[in-house]
Amino acid sequence: MTHTYGGGPALGSQVEEAARLQMLAGGRSATVPMIGREVARTVKFHAPEIVFGLGALEEAAHAVSRLGAIRPMLVTDPGLTEAGWVAELVRHLRDGGLTPVVFDAVTPNPKDHEIAAGFDRYAETGCDVLVAIGGGSVMDAAKGIAVLAANGGAILDYRGVDKITRPIPPLVMVPSTSGTGADVSQFCIVTDTRRHTKVTIIGRALVPDVTVIDPRLLTTMPDWLNAATGLDALTHGVEAFVSLAHNPLTDNHALRAVGMVTHTLAGTMRRPAELSERVIMAQASLEAGLAFTNAILGAAHAMSHQVGGLTDQPHGVINGILLPHVVRFNATADPTPYVAIAASIGLEEQHAPPAEAAAAVADRIAELGRVVGVPRRLAELGVREEDLSTLADNALTDACMATNPRPATHAQMVELFRAAL
Repeated sequence: MTHTYGGGPALGSQVEEAARLQMLAGGRSATVPMIGREVARTVKFHAPEIVFGLGALEEAAHAVSRLGAIRPMLVTDPGLTEAGWVAELVRHLRDGGLTPVVFDAVTPNPKDHEIAAGFDRYAETGCDVLVAIGGGSVMDAAKGIAVLAANGGAILDYRGVDKITRPIPPLVMVPSTSGTGADVSQFCIVTDTRRHTKVTIIGRALVPDVTVIDPRLLTTMPDWLNAATGLDALTHGVEAFVSLAHNPLTDNHALRAVGMVTHTLAGTMRRPAELSERVIMAQASLEAGLAFTNAILGAAHAMSHQVGGLTDQPHGVINGILLPHVVRFNATADPTPYVAIAASIGLEEQHAPPAEAAAAVADRIAELGRVVGVPRRLAELGVREEDLSTLADNALTDACMATNPRPATHAQMVELFRAAL
């Protein structure tokens, strides 16, 4: 894979940060050349223990016990409580002789003050292990609580790469959606409520100890959340594959995730109780998560974090709007990686010149967004023309931008946002 840089004032800092993130993703040398899609460097692959299967929820209690818990804290939200999954997990924990404490004051796009409140509850009740049962917001909140439990301060202090210095309490994740990848990732995304933006925290310490994936939990997602998280998984796969920090280990997971989401997501919207399709989407989410936590992400996520912080709209919905535009932007520098993505989707354009393959990938992503019913423009989410400059400023400083295959100037980033407006 050849990466062509477009220049501009952000280039030097982006390349430097990309090198740091490549090192974080596992490479001993982040400057050795790439040979085709092969990376001539030693890489590491970070992953938690994974328990996967229908009915696996009971295994979460066993995992918590193995980690030495006496009083685990369950981090969740009211929707999971209403669906009955929290009660089932609490029963399994109590059957194992544990005394769980439930904290369910987490909202979508978890806020800095919610994490502070969760930590206060964790400390006051003497908890020892964190169990997150929910979507990406719940899992990010649990990670944030764990960071504060061991490192103190405020969660926004840890913005950036490897700012967590002390080992955090054990983490067990039980995802209830099929897309965020937070259950396997070294990412924690938190809303800065004062600046109305999202903060990206990255570090190996954030990789959970155990993830327990029970596809039954996906059947109770509302349609909008199913669509949003599925598009998030698709974005993870695409961005991980073209990332500057990709490697052969991440490439396979990324491409498999892209194919599974593209061929399955629409069916889950029509048949929400069909468990065979939910199993595929659960695996797609897992593989996309394994890809992006090791390869990092790109401009779509750097931009999406800013829009989410501004509008408090679902992260995956924003990704679904932005990703086609980011694909076209990146492909003007190097369309070659999108040939493999076109092949994973089954597009005929995989046999066409790379630029045509990339355009077809962008069109197919946009089409899937329309089929599953997400908005097509950022304006529908409340973004205004006068917001674009600030959004661009913040996106350029987001950690995910460092591994995007094409750097951007402020003017280019504004135009990208405008194209999606």
